[in-house]
Amino acid sequence: MAIFEALYGRRCRYPIGWLRTAQSQQKSYVDVRRRDLDFDVHDWVYLKISNMKGLIRFGKKGKLSHRFVSPYHILRSVGKVAYELEMPNELVSIQPVFHVSMLKKCVGDPTSVVSLECLGVKENPSYEEVSIEILDRQVKRLRDKEVASVKVLWINQLVEGATWEAEVDMMSRYPHLFPSTPTLA
Repeated sequence: MAIFEALYGRRCRYPIGWLRTAQSQQKSYVDVRRRDLDFDVHDWVYLKISNMKGLIRFGKKGKLSHRFVSPYHILRSVGKVAYELEMPNELVSIQPVFHVSMLKKCVGDPTSVVSLECLGVKENPSYEEVSIEILDRQVKRLRDKEVASVKVLWINQLVEGATWEAEVDMMSRYPHLFPSTPTLA
């Protein structure tokens, strides 16, 4: 009997056994979450482009870049893990055969997608604040000049959201807020 077995009442597990145990546990964890990817011919799939280094053909590069690009039609299966896609004319220079890890199934009918051009989405979604009235006026005296400011209430803000603006700028942009002074005849 080994000394370890006499002391602890069980056999010693050597580091080689630890490695096998760890590998089998990791394999069982991976097998639970892994799913085989297979697609049928004539399916629609998205193409993963996030790992194509140096390729800025699809738009922005960096954090905000697209991970997958528009759905493509599968023409045929090449072996068990590769598929040939129908590529548009502008992407003829790219080889059309991709591994299943670079594809993601398109759920739904891609032909029913509405384009953004017909929706009338603006390129710049910002809007201009419209001023309602002037609440207060003040003049700050600096060393050699005076600066006039007005407190402006904006249309989508409460009174607490009113801001101090330069009077000259506000007169040029919103002349209707300032009453015209009558001239003496």
